[in-house]
Amino acid sequence: MDDTATAAAVAPPQDVSAPLRRVIRAVGWTAIWLGLLTIGFVFHQLWITTWISQQNQTALATERLVHFATAEITAVAVTPEGSRIEGDSATVLPGAIGTTGDDIRVGPLVLLEESAPEAGSAFSVIRIPTIERLQEGWNVVEGVRLSDLRSGAGHMPWTPLPGQPGNAVISGHRTTNGAPFHELDELEPGDAIEVETALGVHVYEVRETRIVRPTDVWVTDPRDGAWLTLTTCNPKFSARQRLIVFAELVAGPNFEVIQATS
Repeated sequence: MDDTATAAAVAPPQDVSAPLRRVIRAVGWTAIWLGLLTIGFVFHQLWITTWISQQNQTALATERLVHFATAEITAVAVTPEGSRIEGDSATVLPGAIGTTGDDIRVGPLVLLEESAPEAGSAFSVIRIPTIERLQEGWNVVEGVRLSDLRSGAGHMPWTPLPGQPGNAVISGHRTTNGAPFHELDELEPGDAIEVETALGVHVYEVRETRIVRPTDVWVTDPRDGAWLTLTTCNPKFSARQRLIVFAELVAGPNFEVIQATS
């Protein structure tokens, strides 16, 4: 027998499982790192963004109070049908909270309007007595961009301001960035929602809650009277649907004139 044949006969069999073990090890470490990244992402979304939003609320509250003191309030004369009477309006001094009837020129019917807030700025606060996290209030900013909703709830700028005729729409996160609307599904007909603006406190009562598709933008359409529509994602931790709460104005600075013209 030659040397080559002898070497082949005595050589140990090749370990074919070694490459397989390396592949399994690589896949295992990849899965571990992906898991850690996923946990980190969830932790950031649910807790870090909430902590940041809560810190931002302090700054927004200060910004809102400045808006309350400087917003321009206009008294607009309207007909019983709700139409403006052109040329028969007067501007009230800034800081309308506490305005008395002597401060405005009284027409047939007088609707108080406040100047539009700047985009991204805090101009109001929403309170819901039956929801613990909203009992003290959550600041509302003008706009519904992602950057707006990171700090507060957001008012859709193309809808009326709260307390005005029509359909004021406010959106908010349900699971991240403070999750101000986390328990919105717990609201029932008759529950009160308060929105404070430069005019004062506007009180709404829940009339209906609905689940709609994200494409159902009709929920923002104008309405007769004065309404507040709250929107958020549904179900929790998903954006597959939208949870909508419709509430009707029942008290506030403009309630009587809106009721008379509706």
